[in-house]
Amino acid sequence: MTSRLTKTVAATLATAALLTFPLSAFGAVSQPTLSEAAVSSVHAPRGSLVSAVPVAQLTAAQLNAASADFPGTPAATYGVTAYRLIYRTVDHNGRPTTASGIVVLPDGRRGALTVAEYLHGTNPTKAAAASVDDTSTDRLVTALFAGQGLVGVAPDYLGLGLGPGKPPYVDTKTETSSSGDLLLAARTFAAKHGVALKRDVLLTGFSQGGRASVALGHALSRGEFGSFRLGAIQAVAGPYDLLGSELPAVFTGGVLPPTATFYLGYLVTAWNRTVGLYDDPREVFRAPYAATVEGLFDGTHSDEEIVAALPDSPEKLFTPAFIKQLQHPTGRLLRALRAADQVCDWTPRVPVHLYSGTKDTDVVAANADACAASLRAHGADVTVHSMGPVDHTGTAYAAYPRIIRAFSRWA
Repeated sequence: MTSRLTKTVAATLATAALLTFPLSAFGAVSQPTLSEAAVSSVHAPRGSLVSAVPVAQLTAAQLNAASADFPGTPAATYGVTAYRLIYRTVDHNGRPTTASGIVVLPDGRRGALTVAEYLHGTNPTKAAAASVDDTSTDRLVTALFAGQGLVGVAPDYLGLGLGPGKPPYVDTKTETSSSGDLLLAARTFAAKHGVALKRDVLLTGFSQGGRASVALGHALSRGEFGSFRLGAIQAVAGPYDLLGSELPAVFTGGVLPPTATFYLGYLVTAWNRTVGLYDDPREVFRAPYAATVEGLFDGTHSDEEIVAALPDSPEKLFTPAFIKQLQHPTGRLLRALRAADQVCDWTPRVPVHLYSGTKDTDVVAANADACAASLRAHGADVTVHSMGPVDHTGTAYAAYPRIIRAFSRWA
């Protein structure tokens, strides 16, 4: 698999960004143990803090060196310390479970600080989550916000990092609950360090996380997570419009076939666990993939392993009947897609900024336009920023310096 394809299918900010930076600066203070996650059956309030351990510490100079791949990022004012939190939350069916994530504090700052919450893009691999992967660019981005004097917060989502079970995917319910419950746990944790979290939360995210940040903004605006409320949304390259923009692009060439195969394999196997799309994989997947595809997305395989085990187009992965379902959804699939596409169906009381790239062949730019149109129809103030002729990862690299600078004004 080529490095270009690695970046394409990962739909994160590309871990290669850290390879020019001394990884020792991100060295774990203590190595993770999966036993930390063996507490999911214990009943406790959502957002309760289970454990917190330091995982990385960087000086302001190290942050500035690490941000070289994000030209225009404002210089860090503070060194930072990142901590892995395990906390109580709920699964798709409302049952108690645990999840992991990171909280990054600016060194030497005390008192009331503003939270910048970063929601990551597509990741099928537990070990690649920001809370456990010392080379995670998601961890770096979160740390860059803290370097401005904010409190950086980033959930792994359910089933990733040290979270038990298989990861859901594009599951609005648990993306929102795990992200909001981490805010509650972060408040408890930060207080132990002399930091009080302000009410207004700044939200951003990339790809899957761009979409999730808009959904979390809606939940915050409804007061679903204690005293926290929405302060700002700046979302990057999110698949907000699956029915009208993203799925059609799969079959018109807007999304590259190998990329579409990866995303759809993840989506269909994950959604089968939450909404029920098939009783037997052979109803949906061709041989020989019907026997292996569910295991590929169990959280233990890397992007490279998954892509190597998948064909290079959706037509080779799915049965002809299911290809027709993807082209013209009906039944449970249609209902699930419609529910997912409601993320932009509300009225934010703060300005919303959406970012897209004209050469994005993972999440086509039409997604941002569709979300903006829906939000505006509800009376929202929305700006769509085109980053120009850049691909999926390039859109994030161009957008994040702007977002970090905009959020730094809240520090």
